[in-house]
Amino acid sequence: MRKLLAALCLAAALATAQATRTVDQLVAYIKTAIEQKYKDAEVAASLQGIRLSNRLDPETVIHLGRLGAGPKTVAALKHLSETSASLDAAAAVAPKSEPVLPPPPLPGEQKQIIDQVCENSLNYTRNLPNYLCRQLTKRRIDPTGEGNWRDTDVILEQLSFFDQKENYKVVMVNSSMVTNNLQHDQLGGATSSGEFGSILSAIFAPESGTDFEWERWTGLRGRWQHVFTFHTAQPIYTIRHGDSKRTIVTRARGQVFVDRETHMVTRLHFECEGIPSDFPIRSVTLDQDYDFADVGGQQFLLPLRSDVRSREVGYESWNEVSFSGYRKFAADATITFDK
Repeated sequence: MRKLLAALCLAAALATAQATRTVDQLVAYIKTAIEQKYKDAEVAASLQGIRLSNRLDPETVIHLGRLGAGPKTVAALKHLSETSASLDAAAAVAPKSEPVLPPPPLPGEQKQIIDQVCENSLNYTRNLPNYLCRQLTKRRIDPTGEGNWRDTDVILEQLSFFDQKENYKVVMVNSSMVTNNLQHDQLGGATSSGEFGSILSAIFAPESGTDFEWERWTGLRGRWQHVFTFHTAQPIYTIRHGDSKRTIVTRARGQVFVDRETHMVTRLHFECEGIPSDFPIRSVTLDQDYDFADVGGQQFLLPLRSDVRSREVGYESWNEVSFSGYRKFAADATITFDK
């Protein structure tokens, strides 16, 4: 508890407008944020008002990314590195503190890893228990397509996973309880589903014809991860456009992060490919994070958060989805929802 309170106090201090900090203080905060699993967007936002008293080298930013800093945090750190380029250099980091990258796996080893990841991913939902959790979706839109984001609504749902199927129950919209049995697909606007296994199954299914290529090592939550790029030969991702009532299925390309020890996917990024030129939605990207959660006294790798963005001509939407409160499903199981 003391460690968490100290970390929160440090985060608050760093977030103070125009606060001046050393690179050592900044690095200590980012490492704490990684260890405590702070939300990537919140860490990045806390860096906006910082002024550095010495230079943040690009190598330090790369080092923090390897340790597990999220993409938004890394982007904010790169900005700080650029704005501090004219300052005096920070004290050099001792070589012993730098992580030593494992050697790249040989081609034969890479194939064995992908075969194991494929087996784990295709059997992923079969090995999950029946459970309940909270799904919180923060939706934003940019009606100009120029980065002018504004909040539209916050949706709280109870998600149940039973017999390998997802079921959504809308509980609250903008802090108002829902009493009219509103369904997930009736929410309007941009919605997403499939985070609990169908996306993984689609990428690794043999019929998808997916090509994988080992790219690099990276760190995530203190563990080494293989990063593989992928490209599907067949369409795998369904996009629906509510106004036009059209539905298409597209190919995908991106990256999967694979835990070195368990050969489980811990993070994925993909972009839709091959969208018809006459379809209203021009692009869709998805970032999905997984982490271990306790369900009925056992640890299971489950969705932690996802970030879904779509773009139309002159219009963009952005959904940030987080999952919490995992518990074992039972006939009398309930989840509390605070306003």
